[in-house]
Amino acid sequence: MAGTTVSGIGSNIDTQSIVKSLVDSERAPKQTQINNQTLKATTSLSSIGKIQAALDAFRGALENMKTASSFSGLSGSSSDEKVATVTTGTGAAAGSFSLLVTQLATASKISTKVFAGGASSVVNAGSVPSTLTIKQGSDTFDVSVPAGATLQQVRDSINSQYANKGLSANILTDANGSRMVLTSTTTGVGSDLTLSGSSGLETGTSVLATPQNAKYTLDGVVMESKSNTIADAVSGITVKLTGVSPVPSGGGAATPATITVSANNSTLKSSVKGFVDTYNALIKAANSETQVTTNADGSVTSGALTGDASLRSLLSAVRTELNAMGGTGQMKSLAQFGVKTDQKTGLLSIDDKLFDAAAQTNAADINGIFSGDTGLLARMKKATDSFALSKTGVFAARSASLTDSLNDLKKQQDSLDARMASLQLSLTAKYTAMDSLVAKLRAQSDSIMTTLNALNNPKDD
Repeated sequence: MAGTTVSGIGSNIDTQSIVKSLVDSERAPKQTQINNQTLKATTSLSSIGKIQAALDAFRGALENMKTASSFSGLSGSSSDEKVATVTTGTGAAAGSFSLLVTQLATASKISTKVFAGGASSVVNAGSVPSTLTIKQGSDTFDVSVPAGATLQQVRDSINSQYANKGLSANILTDANGSRMVLTSTTTGVGSDLTLSGSSGLETGTSVLATPQNAKYTLDGVVMESKSNTIADAVSGITVKLTGVSPVPSGGGAATPATITVSANNSTLKSSVKGFVDTYNALIKAANSETQVTTNADGSVTSGALTGDASLRSLLSAVRTELNAMGGTGQMKSLAQFGVKTDQKTGLLSIDDKLFDAAAQTNAADINGIFSGDTGLLARMKKATDSFALSKTGVFAARSASLTDSLNDLKKQQDSLDARMASLQLSLTAKYTAMDSLVAKLRAQSDSIMTTLNALNNPKDD
């Protein structure tokens, strides 16, 4: 049968099995070394990747919490959210304000002339492209209008290029035809839209809405704003105007809304719990990769990063900052607010009763512990900088080193395979030659024996 090899025909010895055993015996020590090192490097690389991902998520959460104001224990509310909504930020203080809104900030809106042919009307009937220039304040937006372009195509071009710049174009159609209407998200006096250029769309334009400022009174002080989002009228408070203050149905003065900033311990506790959950996620990831498991036979299996110096250093860094004193209040540690550490797992938990009691009288101290350039959030992020850098960080360097090791092991494997293939060819050739020699010797032996037998048994005449 084609492809079938019968070994040892001359010697009756299975030379293929001998060659295979010799090659396998030669390969085994190096192959075992490569397999073990590859498994260890691959497992370590995977584990470090998981730690890196957990660390990135932890640092991202810290950054988000740094920009939030929830650790202040303050929350804002509006008595009439149809007039305004409020959020608190860094620097907010408890208090209440009377807000009367008489006018919202509006944006510019302009219209082109009417095209009797509708949205498919050709805007540029020439043979070369033209340009429509949209100007708003110091900002200029140029739109190329190709030869033969329709009103609809110009509208689509504007939206695809400048929607993220705060411009939008729509087409309005009635019995007289279609017109393109341009609107801006930029509000306030001085944000008027104008058209110029050589497209033909700039002629015959009309103003549909003139931009205006928001007008309001805050605690009796008359104010204006170019935007309906007011972030600088009161320190640490952002007010978003949503409507004009209502006038009673029977007439008379408009009714002001009351903006209130007050302590909210439930918000404070939720923020602390968010930090605890974020911290625990990192610790759980570390525990998962360092866990030592006892098997049914009594043997133990260590995690890929059990005893890893880099991971120990990371955990030591975050725990050091966790236990450090911070803030300027009477309470300077999370432990005083009932945040406890499990000595076995390293996970945090909150003693609700202790937290509620402490927050009742010292809620402001929490903000001092977490917030600011020297607060816990900033310190923890700084403490993990050297571990998290994408190219030069500790774990990035470890990943690069392990990747190099795997590449080197791949080269070693290729070299071993090539060497064993050469050895197999060499041994096969030698054993084939041996088998041929044995076959020749047997043939000679058979010939000699035949001759001897003939001599010993002469035929009678």
